[in-house]
Amino acid sequence: MADGYLEKHQQDYEARKAEYLRKKKHLPSLRQNRLQRPDDEAL
Repeated sequence: MADGYLEKHQQDYEARKAEYLRKKKHLPSLRQNRLQRPDDEAL
């Protein structure tokens, strides 16, 4: 019984992880957006 329980939760975890990684690829990184500066900015 314990093996089936662990296997089901492992499958659920893998599905959630795959969805998280899929969504993460499509979101732009906020850190990159903050570091970008216009080309004509005088430093």
